[in-house]
Amino acid sequence: MTQPGAFHELAPAKVNLALHVTGRRPDGYHLLDSLVVFPALGDRLEAEPGPGLSLAIGGPFGRDLDAGPSNLVLRAALAFGAGQGAALRLLKSLPVASGIGGGSADAAATLRLLSRLWNVALPPADAVLALGADVPVCLSGRACRMQGIGESLTPLGLPPFWIVLANPGVPVATGAVFAGLASRRNPGMGAMPAFPDAACLFDWLAHQRNDLEPPAVALAPPVGAALAALGAQPGCRLARMSGSGATCFGLFAAQAPALAAADALRAAEPGWWVAAAPVG
Repeated sequence: MTQPGAFHELAPAKVNLALHVTGRRPDGYHLLDSLVVFPALGDRLEAEPGPGLSLAIGGPFGRDLDAGPSNLVLRAALAFGAGQGAALRLLKSLPVASGIGGGSADAAATLRLLSRLWNVALPPADAVLALGADVPVCLSGRACRMQGIGESLTPLGLPPFWIVLANPGVPVATGAVFAGLASRRNPGMGAMPAFPDAACLFDWLAHQRNDLEPPAVALAPPVGAALAALGAQPGCRLARMSGSGATCFGLFAAQAPALAAADALRAAEPGWWVAAAPVG
């Protein structure tokens, strides 16, 4: 429960509707071309004025995180703090290390929250890249084409739709997924057309891909099972993996089939994390 007088901020999940790996820099960072959206669900950050910086963690997945200095929430606060204090609380509702930007979304939400609490301007996107490649796009919090290593962002206007997220609860190591790529120099998404409605967006996305999906499925077959289960739901227009996994998503044009699909998946796979939410 939010404390009286506390500031709060949503840290929405980051979903890669498409993710093309287009190259690799000499320093080892991969170059990407990705379409990123933010459904209306995520973790929650709260903050109150305090004499120093502190972090408490709760929520369904809070037990999976350390509240020490390595936590991205505290790292973001320390990078932004300039000696100011805050008592921070993270309510962790998204699975940890699951391809939907949890830590980066939390760091970005921390920056937005402390900007309001301390009444100071947000840092520019390029200044927060050191916290993680996904932090700049999460700081924007809106649909974007993300290129380079995450520093090049083009805001997009997309039609509204519904998304169902499903995570089968298996760990997928990001390094191992990238190591399993058949090629690190793949075509980008090309010119992006206008999307007058969700059907046009879904049709275009069907010709895109997530280059990390095949190696992730090879490493963790339950990812393939989640993709198949999502794709089999009535009304699902596209099923794909987000990021480096293991969270997968299904796209729906309307609320009713999305909620029905989420209910069906929870009933069939009670051990999975499943959530449905609007986008846009």
